[in-house]
Parts: sequence; structure tokens; C-alpha cells
Amino acid sequence: MNRNGPVPGVPFALEGRAVLLESALASAGISVIYQDPRLSIIYADNLPPHFQPLAIPGGTDVDLFGEAHGGELEKLKQQVFETGKPTTTEIDISIDGEMRTYELKIQRVGTDHTMGILSVVAEVTEARHREKVLKSLLRELSHRSKNLLAIIQGIATQTARNTISLNSFLVKFRGRLQSLSNSQDLITDSSWRGAFLFELAEKQFAPYWPETAGPLPISGINVHLTPNAAVHVGLALHELIVNSASYGAIAGSTPAVTLSCHEVAAAGRKAIEVSWAETLCDPTEVHEFSENSFGKTVLERVVPSSVNGKAELTLVPGRIEYHLVIPDAEFEILRPPSQKAATR
Repeated sequence: MNRNGPVPGVPFALEGRAVLLESALASAGISVIYQDPRLSIIYADNLPPHFQPLAIPGGTDVDLFGEAHGGELEKLKQQVFETGKPTTTEIDISIDGEMRTYELKIQRVGTDHTMGILSVVAEVTEARHREKVLKSLLRELSHRSKNLLAIIQGIATQTARNTISLNSFLVKFRGRLQSLSNSQDLITDSSWRGAFLFELAEKQFAPYWPETAGPLPISGINVHLTPNAAVHVGLALHELIVNSASYGAIAGSTPAVTLSCHEVAAAGRKAIEVSWAETLCDPTEVHEFSENSFGKTVLERVVPSSVNGKAELTLVPGRIEYHLVIPDAEFEILRPPSQKAATR
């Protein structure tokens, strides 16, 4: 039901309606100020505590809002009074050391003989704060989305360069996209704060690790990686586990693979080293990533460059090793002081 007037029936007494309106104003946190044509305050109701002692009969906006805001409001209200066009403005006032934002809806009311200016005042500090946070989140989302699209574009281009058939391209590209998606799921679940290394490794290893091989061989410090580090370390782990499942230890039915993380110093700063070690079935075999392999490019160039770290891929008889050093800007060590390391 939409009505502009009161509901028909037995009307409230004037005093009863006034009490209801006053209660509604108080509940909504809305203040009203009425000023005469000279912009002297005639009536004010439901003012916040800070303004109550400042609102005196015959006072002005300068008395109520201070010299700077008061002067601007008087000019604005005089314009509203002369043109009859309502307007809305906001002012920021420091109260007890905290900046508060107030919205004023200003309009001319009354007849020729009783005309004045009515200001409806509402505090919108929290609403404006939420708007700023939302805008900041949207900017961050846009930034991250562009970065993600750039990574996907790079993966597609490099995968295409290193495959000779459409089927091969689709298999490799889908696998890398799934790797990216797995890492992104963890980042999103953490509200874009990043991901823990152990959970990231489990996500990447799960499709390829044999069920008969027992628990995943992950040990050391379960560091919390930044979103950027989580995405790129996830790509590195994917390339390592896929290579092992295709040509290495897992393919030979002897998944002698370990992944560890421990603290190191790099250029005088705290860092971590993520280490992959894989023992091949044939102790004399020297495994070779193709010189044009995207996986080799990811491990040796893309990932270390993206996290401002260093990497070394070592291929020796019977063994594959990969060591990635990540500086402290890309991770946090979140654990109780007594828990120096965890082995899983």
C-alpha cells in the first residue's frame, strides 16, 4: 500500500504524532534544523551530542559547524533560498580526534510569509567508509584479474610454441589452467590473502600422486605465501609433478619424491628455500627438459622472476632437483613460537 497521506480512521492527537515523528527521527539518526530567511537557527531537533551545545536560538551555521564549513553552508543555503532548488552536500568534521562525515539535504519550505530553510542532517561516516572499501576492493579485483589474464595469455602462447599438435596443446594448456585454478581457489578462500605452501602443494599434486604411494612427502615450514607467490609457486609445482608423472619417478612407479621448505638468508635478508628432489628409477639416467620446454622456462625464469627470487634446476644422473629461493616480501611464517617446523 502506497499512500502520501495518513491512513483514514481515528487520527492521533497532534502531540501523539509529534512523539511518533520524534521517535522515528531518533531511531534513524536524523537531525532537522530550521532557519529563517536570515539563516538564523529557529529550531533544531535530535542533534548528535557534539552539536547540541552549539545549537542556540538565533545562532548560525558558523556556530554549529565552524568557520570554514559554516561559511560555505550559508552561501549554499542562501542560493537555495533564492532559487527554491533543493540541494545535497557533505561535510567532514573532526570529533574527538575522529573524522565524521555528515550529509545535509537542504530545501526551502513554507509560504511567502513563513518561508525558511530546512536542513535534514544524517551521519554517513560508515556508509562512506564502506563505499571506499568497496571501491578499493573493486580496484584490487580489477588489478588481479588483469594480472591473471596476462598469465593465462602467457601460458597459452608459450604452450602453443612448444607443442606440435592441437591435441598436445589442449592437454598441456588445460592442465596448466587447472593448476592456475587450483591455486586461485585457495587464494579466493583466504579472501585474497594468499595460500599456505602445504595446501598449495596438495592441490597441485592430487591429480597425479598415486594413491598407493602413501601421504604426500612434504616437510619443513608451512609458510603462508602472498597471492602472487602462490600463483607462481603453484605453476612451478605443477610443471614438476606433471614432468614426474610423464617421464620421471612417478611414471616409473617409484614415486621417490620429496618437497621441503626451510629458512635461508638471501642478500642479507630472511628468505625461504622450496626444494624438490626426485630420484629416478634408473640411477644412470640424466633427465633432460627440452631446451624449448615451457616447463623449463617456468621453473628457471618465469617463477623466480615473478617472486623476485632465484631458482636452480639441477639434472644429474638418477636425480632431478629444483631449488627456489623466495624473499620475505612474498611470504609469512605463521606458526606458534614453539613450533619451529612441521613434518607431514
